[in-house]
Amino acid sequence: MVPNRVSLITIGAKNLPELRKFYQKLGWSETEISSDQYCVFKTAGVLLSLFPIEELLKDCGLEEVQMEDGFKGITFAINTDEPDQVDLITEEVRASGGKIIREASDASWGGRISYFLDPEGNAWEVAWNPTAVFDERGAMIHF
Repeated sequence: MVPNRVSLITIGAKNLPELRKFYQKLGWSETEISSDQYCVFKTAGVLLSLFPIEELLKDCGLEEVQMEDGFKGITFAINTDEPDQVDLITEEVRASGGKIIREASDASWGGRISYFLDPEGNAWEVAWNPTAVFDERGAMIHF
């Protein structure tokens, strides 16, 4: 049986130093294994790693592919405890150099959301969901 958990998300970075600096500006803490060649950020639920795209392709056993800026069909989410945190986080991201692609607004399903792109076009949702349940570590366990 495959465990039903996500432990690590890795972003293949085109410019690792620039992408790393973006997440540092957001105030995210790195683990002690972070280096100039590979870095890992602590989050409430999973670890977020950044690895040069060329090295990630080799690691996966894939040929180099043409990647374009913009939406890649994957989004990451930061879920908040309160609706006003969506607005505050959106402004922090903007100040750190993120591109806001959807301003904070009320969602049709009763929550509040915004979306941004990091410097390499990875899409992030910032969301408050009124039915979200978090564990003692801050990881979302139900919504």
